[in-house]
Amino acid sequence: QVQLVESGGGLVQAGGSLRLSCAASGHTFSDYNMAWFRSAPGVERDFVARIRGDRDIQYYAHSVQGRFRIARDSVKNTLTLQMNGLKFEDTGTYYCAAGNEMMYPNDPRGYKYWGQGTQVTVSS
Repeated sequence: QVQLVESGGGLVQAGGSLRLSCAASGHTFSDYNMAWFRSAPGVERDFVARIRGDRDIQYYAHSVQGRFRIARDSVKNTLTLQMNGLKFEDTGTYYCAAGNEMMYPNDPRGYKYWGQGTQVTVSS
């Protein structure tokens, strides 16, 4: 059974930075594509960034391109999301996800395993 545990959320002023981490157990990173999604009140989980399981290729939502960076440490089995230049609209609950449904790489349907989420609040 794959388990994902996020950490690193918090309150930050606009323009600031946060680093989210996702500790994974029960699988090796090469088995799955890994991703970050975020949700906000009234908004379903939106794709933020993902990294392929078979190679170190990253994909980003347009809204975070150039500000966020997804990375994985296969030795520590940890996924991270470095978030710089945070904006008020980045506020939300951030979820780490693992899956290998390639038909939906940027959609929650493509991910079978989810963490519990970590809250990020950006004050304007």
